Amino acid sequence: MSDFINTFWANYVAILTGLSIVACALLLIFTGKKKVIAASDNTTGHVWDEDLKEMNNPLPMWWVGLFVITIVFAILYLFLYPGLGQREGSLNWSSRNQYDAEVAKANEALQPLYARFDAMPVEELAKDGKAKAIGERLFMNNCAQCHGSDANGSKGFPNLTDGDWLYGGQPDQIKQTITKGRNGVMPPMAQAVGNADDVRNLANYVLSLSNSPHDNVRAQLGKSKFVACAACHGPDGKGMQAVGAPNLTDKVWLHGWGEQAVISMINGGKNNLMPAQEGRLTTSQIHVLTAYVWGLSNR
Repeated sequence: MSDFINTFWANYVAILTGLSIVACALLLIFTGKKKVIAASDNTTGHVWDEDLKEMNNPLPMWWVGLFVITIVFAILYLFLYPGLGQREGSLNWSSRNQYDAEVAKANEALQPLYARFDAMPVEELAKDGKAKAIGERLFMNNCAQCHGSDANGSKGFPNLTDGDWLYGGQPDQIKQTITKGRNGVMPPMAQAVGNADDVRNLANYVLSLSNSPHDNVRAQLGKSKFVACAACHGPDGKGMQAVGAPNLTDKVWLHGWGEQAVISMINGGKNNLMPAQEGRLTTSQIHVLTAYVWGLSNR
């Protein structure tokens, strides 16, 4: 992928763009100077479909004028705006800067609306009708793509309505998750557990913790292997919110349940990323969104 982000391709496109403009100008100049010897009836001698003759008429001036205007426009545009490799243009314009300016302007206009919410605690804000409506819009625009429009989540994306929280469901913890994001890592554990049979036994023991369907004999054999998991999930399997380790006793399976799903998790591990929102949302918006998310499981 590094081949597509170095300066070569930017310079390559810039050179092609410049050559294309020069070629268009030369084409116009040379074709304007070229004289075609015409017959007495002002045709070039080319005939199609027996009677369709090519006339030897010059290009209309309006067409030539548009061609020239196009070339001049291209040159001025590339001088004022970015388009030639990494050159920023004399106006220093960029789509990112324009977007940031428009977002800042919109946030400034909305700040009076959020001012009343800033002083309200999350628990109180979650009951405010106007704040809930704004929080719902923020959720739909920024969170629903992963957690679903109903916040019930899906495989790999937590359900935000059931009270089962990987990193804690208190307002401050939810706000921290939204603001800074989370990166939950479950390392592959097969080598630490043993052979394939040991992994299967451990998977059944994990299933037994929540009384999910399992092989009881294998579960007993796999109990001693759980020591490799206890550092994160705890000796009782109830998880550890400080590191985002799930509770294995509550029948909430984020990445699928059943023997094969657990075996796959032990063998391959998992890396789940919740992106930080602090660069996209203001502090006030995060506060309102926190109240909305907290209210989903505290109705």
